[in-house]
Amino acid sequence: MKSFALSLFIGVFLFSCKKQDAENKNTTALDHYTGLSNATMEELRNARTATQYYQSVDTAIARGYHDIGVDVEEMGHHYMKAGLVDSVFDLTQPELLVYNRDANGNAYLVAVEYAVPLDRPRPEGFTGSNDVWDGNANFNLWLLHAWVWAYNPNGVFNPTNPAIHLH
Repeated sequence: MKSFALSLFIGVFLFSCKKQDAENKNTTALDHYTGLSNATMEELRNARTATQYYQSVDTAIARGYHDIGVDVEEMGHHYMKAGLVDSVFDLTQPELLVYNRDANGNAYLVAVEYAVPLDRPRPEGFTGSNDVWDGNANFNLWLLHAWVWAYNPNGVFNPTNPAIHLH
């Protein structure tokens, strides 16, 4: 009877550990953000789902995104689809995809970025007031980062992310 109880305990313990590991693997960058409305979180999840296809930079290039040579510490490497740059904010079609590279040079998606011409009104963007659009005179664009693929300790909409170091 003792061996049965011990076997049962070990089985339950191992199952619980495997379940916890599976749950941890399902954790995303979005799970770490707090203080955002349910509507904003749903929109961020939609942006993430819409861009999951672009995990590979090669796929992004094949779909019309181009390396624009903007490689910024605490941001990453920027790829733009110029045909999307207009006055319309569509959270499922970001104008830019931001990648970083690991130590081996493999690119991975860290953020999406939205761009609207600066001569247009500042976009409404995501629900609520947490998204802060940057009126960037150098690029003549309103810009907004959304760190939906890599957690940003400074906030999902902060333009820079101290966890991102260029490789």
